[in-house]
Amino acid sequence: MRKPLFPLLLIVPLFILSCSSAKKSTGSGSGTSPADNDGNPTLKKPSAKMLDENTFQLEGISDDPTYAYDQKNAVKVGGVGSGPTNERRYLNALLGPNGESITYTRRGSCCQIPSKNGLMGYAVLDIYEIKYAGLDKPIEIYINMYDPGILKAPKGFTYKK
Repeated sequence: MRKPLFPLLLIVPLFILSCSSAKKSTGSGSGTSPADNDGNPTLKKPSAKMLDENTFQLEGISDDPTYAYDQKNAVKVGGVGSGPTNERRYLNALLGPNGESITYTRRGSCCQIPSKNGLMGYAVLDIYEIKYAGLDKPIEIYINMYDPGILKAPKGFTYKK
């Protein structure tokens, strides 16, 4: 006897749709305020310092040339329940090498990595394409929205202070 496929046919497209949506931003940010999590004890407020409700305060520029550029060294923005917002807060803090404003576009997800904060012990990274005036070719960076870490700008970028 065959099992009905209806539940699977309903769940899989919803999962794919939620994981594959591309968003483009000018870096001005929009998201929830850290105070939005006050009513729900399962959601954590961002642990990083904030410049404003849409922008993290970064702690310098990374000395590691693989930081953000390599799947094995993704930026860790943490934030159970606020991962996508934290991704935007991080990206909103970045500037080009000479202080240029950036734009960013989410290109999708990839790269299953072990994480105690992810689903069934794994997390998936998000890939963002970054552009700024004078850049020959867009830059891709990897962001882990499940695990917390020290937030720095990747080599080749500066950040808002």
